[in-house]
Amino acid sequence: MGLLWLLFIEFVIIGTFSVGGGLATLPFLINLSSKYDWYTMPELIDMIAISESTPGPIGINMATYVGYRVSGIPGSLVASLAVMLTGVVFMLIVGRQLERFKNSPWLKKIFYGLRPTIAALIAFAAYTMLSTIVSGDFVVVTTIGLFIVSLVLIVKTKLSPITIIAMASLASLVIPF
Repeated sequence: MGLLWLLFIEFVIIGTFSVGGGLATLPFLINLSSKYDWYTMPELIDMIAISESTPGPIGINMATYVGYRVSGIPGSLVASLAVMLTGVVFMLIVGRQLERFKNSPWLKKIFYGLRPTIAALIAFAAYTMLSTIVSGDFVVVTTIGLFIVSLVLIVKTKLSPITIIAMASLASLVIPF
């Protein structure tokens, strides 16, 4: 099977089952890193940082980045289109009907049931990323410290995520890792 076809299949699967937004793609991308030698976990964390820092949805940004790493510009185009394909088709088919079913009890139950599952997928990705970046005593303290400070700023302040990212980037220049 050709590499572009493999990228297409993998990212159609990711796009189909990463219900809940771009962060829901992370467990699939973690799995992809162990399935193929396309990137390592530390490289995935770097890709997440870049994808979060660039305009556009993180899921598409990640697909573009992985596709580019694997097969250049053709790979980025294939992976990006593949990750969007199911969602676009679904919205074309269901979009018009969704308004009619929005008060459906079974649809509300389905969406209610998806919420904790999506949260668990994101928590798994966060756990995996934290366990990857934590190594060595000093790095553990500084990494966890930066994580806690960032989390507190996100939860307790009205600072823009851009401001928090900029602050963390500046702190990373000063703190030796």
